[in-house]
Amino acid sequence: MNEKTIEVFKNAPVPKAVMSNVIPSIISMLMVLVYNLADTFFIGQTKDAYMVASVSVATPAFLLFMAVGMLFGIGGTSLISRKLGEGDYKKAKQASSFCFWTGASIGMVAAVMMLLFATNIARVVGASEQTIGYASEYLRIVAVCIPFLIVSNAFSNIIRAEGSPKVAMSGMILGNMVNIVLDPIMILGFKWYVAGAAIATVFGNFCSAGFYIYHILKKSDLLSIKLKDYAPGNGIASGIFAIGIPASLNSILISTSNILINNMMAGYSDMAVAGLGVAMKVNMLVVMLLIGLGTGIQPLLGYCYGAKNRERYIAVLKFSTILAFSLSMVMTCICFFGAKFLVTAFLDNPNAFDYGFRFSRILIYSGPIMGIMFVFINAIQSLGAAFPALILNVSRQGLVYIPLLFVIKNLFDSPFALAATQPTADYIAATLAIILFIYSYKKYFGHE
Repeated sequence: MNEKTIEVFKNAPVPKAVMSNVIPSIISMLMVLVYNLADTFFIGQTKDAYMVASVSVATPAFLLFMAVGMLFGIGGTSLISRKLGEGDYKKAKQASSFCFWTGASIGMVAAVMMLLFATNIARVVGASEQTIGYASEYLRIVAVCIPFLIVSNAFSNIIRAEGSPKVAMSGMILGNMVNIVLDPIMILGFKWYVAGAAIATVFGNFCSAGFYIYHILKKSDLLSIKLKDYAPGNGIASGIFAIGIPASLNSILISTSNILINNMMAGYSDMAVAGLGVAMKVNMLVVMLLIGLGTGIQPLLGYCYGAKNRERYIAVLKFSTILAFSLSMVMTCICFFGAKFLVTAFLDNPNAFDYGFRFSRILIYSGPIMGIMFVFINAIQSLGAAFPALILNVSRQGLVYIPLLFVIKNLFDSPFALAATQPTADYIAATLAIILFIYSYKKYFGHE
């Protein structure tokens, strides 16, 4: 492990150690946000709300495959950072190779399935007769990039574990910038519309994955994608899946809950679906920034735990919690008071705009506690606490959110009441995250 990485992880002042890992991670997440907003923005310039709705409907299906990348990214980061803290560099390389080859193989199988069943999948995720043509076209095209999407999402996290957050950030920025530059050309210039957005997504993910592969092959001493290092045994696969599966379950449940709420909203109108899709994009201004903060500190916390440096672990956690709460409050104010301007950028239809504006303000109610929630989720994962991580990730978008959807639907039968389900679930999840962290910390660090 190089001296610079040791210095930052082990000896640098806590604010410097946190910020040097968090800032690149936040920038990466904000670039993901810009990419997501760009797709919706340029599709919105067609003035066709059905096209906007179709992309919103297709997104949950796409997120299911991002969840596979999350499995290997979060699970791999947790295991690799702990092994580096212990000084077990061989196992770190084996874990890296396992994440690459297993993730890419799953991606190839998923790509074939998506190509064959795109129309059926589009219908399942909530496409109506007016949007199913656009949605299935989008899914067929993005199917080509699923293996690259999984590799890109996995290694944008794993590379942070070796102490290279700027490299992780650069790969994310490269892929998203390619996508953003191609969006107006392909959507509006070539008039490919929804297909153009999908093609831009394919090229973006290809470039991002290629960048990470080049880095690991040519510049990394700590990670590997060589087949000779592929080793699922000796606790590697189980160590990755123990943390990765709960993390990916959260993404899968987000997709599932989005599919459910899209289907429920479609019962009111396609404009409600379009409005909700845009409101979720606006809410992502807060969510993605704070996810970036949480994932940024996980390798640092994992290293401290691996090195059994309890005092530094707590110092990093305290600083990160204060930082997260401060950012949460600032971003909540921006999104609440700027909702009208933000929604106007995507929706022209007055009915769809009204839904989008009101949904945006409802979703942001959970903004103040969002940062604290993501800090403690990542703190639990940094300890390798598999069961608490599983409980938390299954609860937020599953055991809490999905039952609430049906309860609120039956009690109020209102699209705005349905939108309020997410902030309600977030407050419950934040409370649960703090409780589970206290339990995990006591169990894994023990009493001194």
